[in-house]
Amino acid sequence: MSSLIPFVFILIFILAPGFLSGQAGTPASPAPAAAQNPTSGQNPKDQGIPDAPSAVQPPQPAPESPVPPPGNAQGQTGQTTPSENQAPPRESAPQPARTNPPTPPPINIRTVPEGGATKDQAGAQEQLFTITKNVNQVMVPVTVKDESGHLLNGLVSQDFTVLEGGKKQKLNFFTSDPFALSAAVILDLGMKDVDVQRVNHTFPALEGAFSEFDEVSIYGYSNTVSQISGWGAAGEKLADTLENLRAVRGRNNGPPVTGGPLGPQGPMINNMPVDAAAPSVYTPQQESHVMNDAILKAALDLAKRDPTRRKVIFVLSDGREYRSNASFRDVLKVLLTNNIMVYGIGVGGSAIPGYKQVEKFHLPRFGYSDILPKYTNATGGEVFDELTRTGIEDAYLQAMGDARNQYTLGYATEAKASGSYRSIEVMVSKPSCRSSVRPCVSVFARDGYYPAPPAR
Repeated sequence: MSSLIPFVFILIFILAPGFLSGQAGTPASPAPAAAQNPTSGQNPKDQGIPDAPSAVQPPQPAPESPVPPPGNAQGQTGQTTPSENQAPPRESAPQPARTNPPTPPPINIRTVPEGGATKDQAGAQEQLFTITKNVNQVMVPVTVKDESGHLLNGLVSQDFTVLEGGKKQKLNFFTSDPFALSAAVILDLGMKDVDVQRVNHTFPALEGAFSEFDEVSIYGYSNTVSQISGWGAAGEKLADTLENLRAVRGRNNGPPVTGGPLGPQGPMINNMPVDAAAPSVYTPQQESHVMNDAILKAALDLAKRDPTRRKVIFVLSDGREYRSNASFRDVLKVLLTNNIMVYGIGVGGSAIPGYKQVEKFHLPRFGYSDILPKYTNATGGEVFDELTRTGIEDAYLQAMGDARNQYTLGYATEAKASGSYRSIEVMVSKPSCRSSVRPCVSVFARDGYYPAPPAR
């Protein structure tokens, strides 16, 4: 018994340290502690090391840690570095420092009496609808030709002088660039058949005188006016329309039929005259050449076209005007108000030399034959009198070229708003002249205009 006492003390001395350490619960390694408390104030390098999975228990989800208040031990930011194997918690985003917002300025609220706002709104609308704007910009297309009749190029704005009512105007617009055309072609189908057929054979040249950028409409007139084709680009549609017109015939060239089976026989019963002794009276159909009505119809249609295009009317006629409903003055006012130019190609009798002197005399029941030159002179156009088919084809190219390649002048008029006629005179200063008898250049421009009504 006495021999066992020393052995027991030695055994207690060996086992005492391990027994005491297990009771105290001291952590054996820092890794489990770091896994249990990821938001502890340890080194950030140790927080990035993932924990080893446990072989005994399944992995537990990381508890959501509240956002630490600013000014803690983690650099005064309150932000932690999440583990690579775990998604950052929703509340772990950095929160900006809260500052007191500035005091907003006081809202200025104006109190109006009941019904006052509606009254002001109605007054504003009434004032809006009564605002007027006067149209004072005037555009003047000008054609300048040299002594040989060719277009004169290379002029500048300083070479032109524009007078309105005798007062010099200051130009604010000038260009020599060509314009796309909106062209109304008017065919006189009441001419003699030989003249109509001569014109029909020139239709291919008429089609070739237009460019692909132009828009064209065909009109015809004799006793009445008709629009043969609507507005469209010069192309296949225009070619088809002109091809169909080649079958149109003019009026009979010879004397009227007064006898024979086709002549008038008076009243008939069973193909027998009622009174065989009664003389046969032939009453020819009253013919009309309504050129004024045709130009008016084309002008009203052109007024609705694109204002950026140059608007022209080409009339192929013998120049005869008879029994139109519209007068020359009324039609001319529409042309000058909408800045429409008229070009004429005289065929048939009007192209005969010396005919211009005869047409000044008005013959009863024959109408007027000097109307077309009046239209062209007043609107800035020109008349080309041609007898032959080749001459008519050349006139197409010259007329279209003159209409497209013009100088365009613009100025702001200072005249008071009114609907009265205003005269215009365009002069060109070109010092180099070959002849001192006649002027160096020929200027074609409209003689005046009627201002458009004020827009509301």
